[in-house]
Amino acid sequence: MNLTDALLGITTAAAEAAPAAAEGAQQVSGAAGIVATLVSLLPMILIFVVFYLFLIRPQRKKDKQVKEMLDNLKVTDRICTIGGIYGTITAIKDDTVTLSVGRDNMSMVVARWAIRSVEELSIENESMELN
Repeated sequence: MNLTDALLGITTAAAEAAPAAAEGAQQVSGAAGIVATLVSLLPMILIFVVFYLFLIRPQRKKDKQVKEMLDNLKVTDRICTIGGIYGTITAIKDDTVTLSVGRDNMSMVVARWAIRSVEELSIENESMELN
C-alpha cells in the first residue's frame, strides 16, 4: 500500500462518515436551539412570577379584606369615608349608608364603596362623645 492509497482510503472513510456527523450536528444544533429559546424566555417568566408574587397576589388579598369589611358593616359602627369624614352608621340600605355626623348628629348619605375603614373606638371616659 502506497501513500496515495492510504490517503485515499482515509479521505474516503472521512467522506462516508461526514453525513453521519452532519446528522448528529443537526440534532445537537436542534437541541441547542430549544435550549437557547428557553433561556431567552426565562427572564419573561421570572418577571411574570415576580409581578404575581409582589403585586397581583397582595392586591387580591387587600381587595378581599375590603370587600369583607364592607359586607360586615352594621348600624352603630364608627367609620371613616374616603373623603376623611368620620361618622356613625345609622342605617344601611343596599349600596348606600346613612351616617350621623358632627355634634348636631347631622344625617349624611354616602355610597357603601366610599367607606375606607371601620374605626376601633377605645372609650376611656363615659362622658366622651362619639360624634
